[in-house]
Amino acid sequence: MMLPVVEKFVSINGEGAHAGELAVFVRFRGCNLNCSYCDTSWANSGNAPAEFETPEEIADWVSKTGVHNVTLTGGEPLLHKECAEVISLLMERGCRVEIETNGSIALDRLAEAEHRPVFTMDYKLPSSGMEEFMCRNNFRLLNCHDTVKFVSGSMEDLERAAEIIEQYRLTERCHVYISPVFGEIEPADIVEFMEERNMNGVRLQLQLHKFIWEPTRRGV
Repeated sequence: MMLPVVEKFVSINGEGAHAGELAVFVRFRGCNLNCSYCDTSWANSGNAPAEFETPEEIADWVSKTGVHNVTLTGGEPLLHKECAEVISLLMERGCRVEIETNGSIALDRLAEAEHRPVFTMDYKLPSSGMEEFMCRNNFRLLNCHDTVKFVSGSMEDLERAAEIIEQYRLTERCHVYISPVFGEIEPADIVEFMEERNMNGVRLQLQLHKFIWEPTRRGV
């Protein structure tokens, strides 16, 4: 039972409900989508350099950091069924485990597991080119600890995000964030849109790590 790990590091959470807090990141190789704005495309191909580690090795490394917030990310971490074992091991050791998932993979199995992680799930908007692959049934599995994130790069994206948020009553179910595609849309324009639509319960979120460090820097 081995998983391809392209990087692991300690930093702050750059986004989500625990933004600004220390976190351990484990990034797995591979993704089933190809978003136009992807900032981790280097990790997505099947031949990206990776170290193969067992769930126990990953959990042991996390424990040695002394940091309790853990983010499993990618690529798309849920392409690897072994992630469930990593989650169980980490949660048994008292970690808060968050899965960053792209919204295309059914969450049923993990949502119903004894060791349920926190989900930070994307909904891919039109500018991503990947909206057709979204698994909207996942919305019913989310709870008040989870997050749906809309990465928006245009007014069309914002209109679509507003439609999905209203249709599925997401603000009554989970955290909801709108983030700009870095360099493609002004955050002030998103705020203006939110104000015009009275988008109560929705938060604008900027990726903190891209303001603290150079935007393309890895390992942060």
